[in-house]
Amino acid sequence: MGTMMKQAALIAIAIVGLSSPIRAQDTPATAANTSPPQTQTAATITEGLAAWQEVYGVASHPRCANCHVGEDNIPVWSGPSYGKRQSHGMNINAGESRIGAEYIQCQTCHFSTQRDLPHAPPGAPNWHLAPVEMQWIDKTSAEICQQLKNPETNGDRSLAEIAEHIRDDALVAWGWAPGPGREPAPGSAEQTFRALKTWAAAGAPCPQG
Repeated sequence: MGTMMKQAALIAIAIVGLSSPIRAQDTPATAANTSPPQTQTAATITEGLAAWQEVYGVASHPRCANCHVGEDNIPVWSGPSYGKRQSHGMNINAGESRIGAEYIQCQTCHFSTQRDLPHAPPGAPNWHLAPVEMQWIDKTSAEICQQLKNPETNGDRSLAEIAEHIRDDALVAWGWAPGPGREPAPGSAEQTFRALKTWAAAGAPCPQG
């Protein structure tokens, strides 16, 4: 009888143990698994918006915006070296082709290499205006942000492809090495590439307004 009573007591203890509440030492793991993600998400969005501001600083700079013009197909001269913004001289119109095929081709004066003479016609491979749906000049930060996210207005590119285009395209690179007498775009192609990657990783948030 003594042995049977001991076994019954052990079974009772086991049952009580299984039905007991969560022990104190389990609390940290449980808390770690249930911590709210809101703080991390907000920080990521903040980083994404800061990265976008870097991108917008490049897109809105004259070295880039001057050739991202609207439906009139007329490139612009602007920036510190030009004073007041004005239409491209010599009555240049790039036409619907955006390469000047209807009038005089852009590459007639804009050769594939840069001349290191003050205010000489700038040069880079495949000189042309950006497609009209990629107009940046006179657009707000929010408008350009939405434009870059939309395949219908970004050249049917993914965000990763946009970043690679900015980093690797020779014509885009001219914006950071525009020759004597012209202010370059801020930062560098590599910095803008990294900012685009950060922006995309944050979900490509856009500013309001």
